[in-house]
Amino acid sequence: MGAKVATKAATAGTEDNIGGKMTSWTGRTRDFLGDVRTEMRKVTTPAAKEVRATTTVVIITVFLFALYFYMVDSVFGYVIDNVFRWARSA
Repeated sequence: MGAKVATKAATAGTEDNIGGKMTSWTGRTRDFLGDVRTEMRKVTTPAAKEVRATTTVVIITVFLFALYFYMVDSVFGYVIDNVFRWARSA
């Protein structure tokens, strides 16, 4: 293990090492872009009916969560107001 570290430290400033890193970088970039292209070929565009259905579900869910958080906020606000009134009168 120590020999590997020493070898890396000794060759850290050489031009060959930098060239090797650049070659490695371009190869990895090429591989990455090839993978992206392969995955993009698997992507399908949803039909308009499917988009409408999911949009409706999202809108209904947002309103339900808004109602839920409004109710929770109202309850906590009521409780905190009463705690402050009690503390002020004590």
